[in-house]
Amino acid sequence: MPRLRFAPSPTGFLHIGSARTYIFNWLYARRHRGTMILRIDDTDVERNTPESLASIFDGLSWLELQWDELYHQSERLDLHRKLAYSLLERGFAYRDFTPAAAEPEEKSQGGPWLFNPGMRELSREESDRRAAAGEPFVIRFRVPRDPPVTLRFRDLVYGEQQKSTADIEDFALLRSDGRPTYHLASCADDIEMKITHIVRGQDHLTNTFKHLLIFEAAGAPLPEFAHLPLLVAPDGSKLSKRRHGAVVSVTTYRDAGFLPHAFVNFLCLLGWSPKDNREQMTREELIEAFSFEGINRSNAVVNFREDDPFDPKAVWLNAQHLRSMPVRQLAPYVRQTLEKAGLTIPYDEDRFLHVVEVIRTRYFVLTDFVTRGRAYFSDDYPITPEALQKLDEPGARALLRELADRLEACPEFTEAGVERELRGLAAERGVKAGLIINAARAILTGQTVGPSAFTVFVLLGRERVLERLRRA
Repeated sequence: MPRLRFAPSPTGFLHIGSARTYIFNWLYARRHRGTMILRIDDTDVERNTPESLASIFDGLSWLELQWDELYHQSERLDLHRKLAYSLLERGFAYRDFTPAAAEPEEKSQGGPWLFNPGMRELSREESDRRAAAGEPFVIRFRVPRDPPVTLRFRDLVYGEQQKSTADIEDFALLRSDGRPTYHLASCADDIEMKITHIVRGQDHLTNTFKHLLIFEAAGAPLPEFAHLPLLVAPDGSKLSKRRHGAVVSVTTYRDAGFLPHAFVNFLCLLGWSPKDNREQMTREELIEAFSFEGINRSNAVVNFREDDPFDPKAVWLNAQHLRSMPVRQLAPYVRQTLEKAGLTIPYDEDRFLHVVEVIRTRYFVLTDFVTRGRAYFSDDYPITPEALQKLDEPGARALLRELADRLEACPEFTEAGVERELRGLAAERGVKAGLIINAARAILTGQTVGPSAFTVFVLLGRERVLERLRRA
């Protein structure tokens, strides 16, 4: 059964490119009834922060794509060192006692540094003697050089790949303080966890050749590799935390009111598409449709502007999900958003569902329920300048008070009953019904657009309608 892993480093907030990598791993694992592993790459103790670790867990939890197994690499250091010393014992690695402050001669002359001959050719007896004497050393992989070997693998996205070991330096496995490098820790864990598919960003493709050497030296079966195209900004630059800021953080979208499954849908379409070119897809449809064959080799552009951090495609997709998903599935997200904004819900569950069903048709994100829909959940709501103009039409405010009196006496507070009373009042006063309708919508919701005006009356309920009409 497939076993896939996602191994983020807790050195910053969860990048949307990292989230997409996790999603593609998760979709493949779920489609093939495999195992999804979350492995925190926290061996770089100087750069790790608790805030970054919290951001990873918060972001992935918000996506609602649960992992099956969880590991921290910092708790597996003995496993990493065991592999390094096993490679050393069998001649696939050697100790490098070069002082940290001294650069190899080849590197200081500006050429590509590949290895330190004096260390690579050091006898095993001399190496053991110096290590026993307490001299610090780095363990390096002994990359084949005489003769060099051509390494090959077939990437599930980019096809056949090859590289000569003549172009690969003797990379470090274990630092002088005993901490593993990324290459060692990653491969040791992949081997021990029996990872079958390594799915990661295209920027890791060159690392794969080093990892092939480790896998082969360890006598472990090679996993399959799939490297994903990068996410880039509109100007073609790599999407980075340092340059583009919060726009690349998953939690930015969460806090802006995106639905988790809509955001997952959006990230999937950055560099991948199903065979039938669908765009709006449920989670189950994504699982069923996902394959590596659908991944494009070109980098994917996230379209945003300085004055608008969100890709229009992301906003559109979110609106489609928000407006079309079963209202009982949407309601918990709306409730959570309202409560986070400090708003109470003045309805029973059935009434709340009805209100959400009606008003969501014009909304794009969950926070629209707090801003544009505030009047349905609070008596403290703003009135737009356009709505205020409707209230200031000659005679409008007085007509609203008269309407309140008529509705208070109306035996049935229904859409039909409200419409009958409003149009009757307009006929008696010799004005157009639109004058009263527009003024009523303005004071009831603070806006000039929304659901049918008569629907708004019933949604708010008689008591709140009367109070607001008389307040006008």
